[in-house]
Amino acid sequence: MSIFKRIKNIMAKPEPVKAEKSILSLTPGDVCEVSLVTYQVTGSSRNRSRNAVVLTLQDGTDIRYLSIEERERTVFALYEQIDGRLDTFDEVPTTLELDDRAYHMEENYSGMIAASGKTPFMMGGEQYVWQYQSDDMKLLRVEWLDGRFMLYVGESVLPADVRVIRGA
Repeated sequence: MSIFKRIKNIMAKPEPVKAEKSILSLTPGDVCEVSLVTYQVTGSSRNRSRNAVVLTLQDGTDIRYLSIEERERTVFALYEQIDGRLDTFDEVPTTLELDDRAYHMEENYSGMIAASGKTPFMMGGEQYVWQYQSDDMKLLRVEWLDGRFMLYVGESVLPADVRVIRGA
């Protein structure tokens, strides 16, 4: 190696260290683990005004949805899609009964989302969300965007049960 190449290598700036991905910054192609099950992230819907993301996760043929919201602490919920429909988003009830379980509305909100990868809503826009909880701590989530309803049932996940395995 010539003396000039050695001097050039000494003077060159080192490459910046890549920041590790956090669970909120996962994108399609990344891999994460939720409750000891490994999933590939295939899509994400981000609501920046709420600092929230819903990741579409796939393990073989199983598809789940991980809702993550950064509040005073990070809140996780794992959902699966169910069949169902509502007539209009103007008349979403405060109590829903599904499979002999009553769900009570915890909160509802709307906001602009940006979707990437494979998600139930292939493009962003203003999304309306209603979140419910039953007396036995089961969760129900209703989403509406561009005239389409999506319903999900799930449960809360402890932060210790969620970890990033590999970022793309």
